Amino acid sequence: MGTYELSELIEWDKRIRDKVAEFGLDCFPQEFEICDHNQMLGYMAYAGMPSHYPHWSYGKAYEKLKTLYDHGVSGLPYEMVINSNPALAYLMRDNTLSLQILTIAHVYAHNDFFKNNFTFRTTRPEFVLGAMKSHGQRVRSYIESPSIGIDRVEQVLDAAHALSLQCRRNLAVRKLSEEEQRQRKLEDAQPREDPFARVHKRQHSDTPDLRKVPLEPEEDLLLFIRDHNPFLEEWERDLLTIVHEEAQYFIPQIETKIMNEGWATFWHKRILESLNLPQDLHLEFLVRHNQVVRPIAGSLNPYHIGWKIWEDIYRRYEQPEPEEEEHLESGIRSGMEKIFSVRAADRDASFLRRHLTERLVRELNLFEYRVRGGDWVVTEVADAEGWRQIKETLIRSVGMNTVPVIKVEDADFGHHRTLLLVHEHDGRDLHLEYAEKTLAYVYQLWGRDVALQTMVNGKKVLLQFTDRGFTTRQLAR
Repeated sequence: MGTYELSELIEWDKRIRDKVAEFGLDCFPQEFEICDHNQMLGYMAYAGMPSHYPHWSYGKAYEKLKTLYDHGVSGLPYEMVINSNPALAYLMRDNTLSLQILTIAHVYAHNDFFKNNFTFRTTRPEFVLGAMKSHGQRVRSYIESPSIGIDRVEQVLDAAHALSLQCRRNLAVRKLSEEEQRQRKLEDAQPREDPFARVHKRQHSDTPDLRKVPLEPEEDLLLFIRDHNPFLEEWERDLLTIVHEEAQYFIPQIETKIMNEGWATFWHKRILESLNLPQDLHLEFLVRHNQVVRPIAGSLNPYHIGWKIWEDIYRRYEQPEPEEEEHLESGIRSGMEKIFSVRAADRDASFLRRHLTERLVRELNLFEYRVRGGDWVVTEVADAEGWRQIKETLIRSVGMNTVPVIKVEDADFGHHRTLLLVHEHDGRDLHLEYAEKTLAYVYQLWGRDVALQTMVNGKKVLLQFTDRGFTTRQLAR
């Protein structure tokens, strides 16, 4: 352990909890575990979970992380926090006392964010650790079963992992039942009320095809395959359920990386500044904080961007510039009230859209660049015109916006049980080599031909994977 006693950590934790309550942060009960670097590497490889199902990719991730750490290429996080109730956080044993104090404050802010941000309301934190343990036990039972074995289990998990993020992204919007979808189809097929119906020709309603599966485009790809491929065995269905449930747990963290890290950084700074640290601890805190929020050349530091935006929101509602006052939300009485409101209601995309201002884009010195002819070329700078394009590019590059939206359109395309998927094209073409590998995994789980409709170089194409392999075909517009 570092040059401190466990009793000191307990005392500082109590002082920090008092400040957390004083500032109005609302947290789950918090538990800490102290671990060494090997344990932290293991937690990182298993996405922080103390109990997780086995898969070769986690061992690969561990070996990669350990090699990079042993050769000094990369370090380890100061902490790792689990979104559970009670919340669980791991502290590195070798951290100094000052770093542990900063980390504990940082953890409580993450805890508050997990509890209060709307994207996490569907994660059922009180059941997380138990669910992960159950998943691990079920997968191990299939691996140990003489009739199944590790090779078959890992084959299904490989495919499921590749497809796990093809699922609903906003769980706050309730998914309609099949009966509700059927009713909506019938309502949409009825002609609109015509006040001049007596002089117009009679309108005929189009009868919707209520036998089509799915009735409406389906986002949850793994669940659709689980429920509509009759040839899957029960253990295979269970593996798809497990992978889908774990993806649903991690998506809110993907969607709020900048907000969450910025929030934790904003509060660890404010809490530690209020603790009247001894001079030696305070000086180290300043150094550590600056290391956390320093800009990264050629990349984006979510701690830095998030923290600067939270600081700017607070400032604008406490000491707005004259030109900013007309843009402030009415009824908000303080910067603190505003940041708590934003913390509850946004995810990274909306956070950046609403609160990354022209002034901040310039202050952060953001710019856009692309590779042209093997060279890096700056295409946009934060001038009067370019800052908006930089902001839009950043928004498209955060959270789940980096994952293509692909939905199940028809489970009997061409009346041959071909699974038709449709890519919601947003101006970014799919990488065909990745599309081929992805369709191969879908084909494996579906058990029949698979097709994907998308756009490539401005032309509508159909990508197909069959028993003869991968093909592409241009479609008429």
